[in-house]
Amino acid sequence: METLLAASIEAARRGSVIQKASAQQVVVDTTVMPKAVAHPTDSRLLDKSRQHLVKVAQDNGLRLRQNYNRIAPRLTAQVGRYAHAKQFKRMKKAVCMLRTRVGRVQREAARQLNVLPEAAKAKLQELLQRTGRTLAQRTKDKDKLYAPHAPEVECISKGKARTPYQFGVKVSITTTLKEGLVVGMRSMPGNPYDGHTLAPTLEQVGILTGTDRPPATAIVDNGYRGVEIEGVRILRSGHRRGALRTLKAMIKRRSAIEPAIGHMKMERRLGRDALKGALGDALHAVMCDAGHNLRLITPVLRLYCARFALAMQEAIAALVAAPGEH
Repeated sequence: METLLAASIEAARRGSVIQKASAQQVVVDTTVMPKAVAHPTDSRLLDKSRQHLVKVAQDNGLRLRQNYNRIAPRLTAQVGRYAHAKQFKRMKKAVCMLRTRVGRVQREAARQLNVLPEAAKAKLQELLQRTGRTLAQRTKDKDKLYAPHAPEVECISKGKARTPYQFGVKVSITTTLKEGLVVGMRSMPGNPYDGHTLAPTLEQVGILTGTDRPPATAIVDNGYRGVEIEGVRILRSGHRRGALRTLKAMIKRRSAIEPAIGHMKMERRLGRDALKGALGDALHAVMCDAGHNLRLITPVLRLYCARFALAMQEAIAALVAAPGEH
């Protein structure tokens, strides 16, 4: 996937979309790539864990005394009704009842673990471990499980009124300063501090652009405060005291990366990652980046084709006007 991204950057360079020196001045920012998971309420996580356990038990011939296929969905729906009516004591009681029943299914499946072959035993053990995490976690715990089928999902706080929390993985995006072509994109699992992601991001830019060294100038926002990289001039938003007019214009240009992120989320599928695992997150981010670059190259190709067609029309018109001269 990174080879595909490097090819799109080289195509943009050959098509004069960017200049050869454009990769030396870049804008870096981070965003959240949401995962294709439902909103992780406690009742939904518990019921999903129970469903996975019951399905694996049925597929391997295990006989459960009770699977709660009728009671658990009713409790899940009742929890939602109590929460909507702001009857939180009743809601907590229903969640407690649901947690008790999921724990029963988990313990009964664990007791029959030894009768399974090795491959099925490993799958059931992993599922039991995830179910145990779901049963043990509470509201303010860290390292919570937000999806039984995607344990790599993280809860990232954005501080926005519309979406205060997003469930996915942090990605770092790098664009050229003038043209807005994306020259670097990589997932950052673990929700690291933005400043700690700058060095590997710039290293990737140097590899993809073929220079084998990081860009000379990186423009970032205030989330990158406190980080310094040898050989790279880092310009941050709001730091204009003593800066020349050119540097002030470069710092003001930093916000141009925001619409690029918005286009990738709305039109390039960055807004919902459906690939599995941490490797799927990394692949999806790079593919969205390559697709965005191809969309930027397409208008230049259209203009080139239009100019070529116009030149052909002029040549044909000249041949028709003077047939004896040719």
